[in-house]
Amino acid sequence: MRLIFLGTPAFAVPTLERIVTAGHSVLLVVTQPDRPRGRGQNAAPPPVKQAALRFGLPVYQPERVRRPEAVEALRGLPVDAMVVVGYGQIIPQSMIDLAPLGIINMHGSLLPRYRGAGPIQWAILNGETRTGVTTMRIDAGLDTGDMLLKAETEIGPDENAIELGQRLSVMGADLLVETLAGLAEARIIPEKQDNAQATYAPLLKKEDGRIDWTRDAQTIHNQVRGLQPWPGASTSFRGQPLHVWKSRLWGRTVPQVSGPGTLVSLKPPVVSCGSGCLELVEVQLEGRKRIPAADFANGQRLTENESLGDSHI
Repeated sequence: MRLIFLGTPAFAVPTLERIVTAGHSVLLVVTQPDRPRGRGQNAAPPPVKQAALRFGLPVYQPERVRRPEAVEALRGLPVDAMVVVGYGQIIPQSMIDLAPLGIINMHGSLLPRYRGAGPIQWAILNGETRTGVTTMRIDAGLDTGDMLLKAETEIGPDENAIELGQRLSVMGADLLVETLAGLAEARIIPEKQDNAQATYAPLLKKEDGRIDWTRDAQTIHNQVRGLQPWPGASTSFRGQPLHVWKSRLWGRTVPQVSGPGTLVSLKPPVVSCGSGCLELVEVQLEGRKRIPAADFANGQRLTENESLGDSHI
């Protein structure tokens, strides 16, 4: 099949790689412009561009894909379909109309659940135990197009959003290639989404990362797992921001403590929550390196009954 591929993040790279190795002809890769990154703020190419260059594929990086000049740049290409994975901009109807088989999207959830920008993170935040990927035909709505194929998987109890995203990106790559084959052979029957079953996964905000120790331990553990790599879960320690990068549910009985956010154990560091307790596994003080929480406890000379965060949230 002759394709145009639109994508930007690392999540989209396995799909581009599978499309190429499956023998499809990628006429053009459309991705976001290079952006400043790192301490030096030097312009860095997005992961999809790096992958495209490895394959020797032509790359186009418009600032806004909905501008007329961007649509015209794609109009003259003799494509059968377009593929979109995490491109990062809304695709205009004028572009949707260019490909005979439409624009096929791979989305990181079991639609219609978790439409939007953060399906993987929000599935973990909400305590889901299963998720998956869905291929669909893009329409003018937000992840509202007809579904084509789905693949499901379990979410590990300690799996974080980065780890789950890596697994789903590979699953989705295989599903997308399977979808293209099914469309070429006209053996996939598109399925309308039930809007009444839809849930949403909006962009995350920095304040989503603030830990409220009055919540139950499972909810906070989901927050630590789900908010990676950004904004991360954080609390305060002796007046300084403290990021919690890895945690573990603590199943042992602990003595009565003064309130949520209190350290009830030092080896390992365990914090009391509104219900249950949470073991800190990996933490990072603002401006410092990520370290094992046990090293943090030793280096900071933590004491039992010392408090983290604000127990009066």
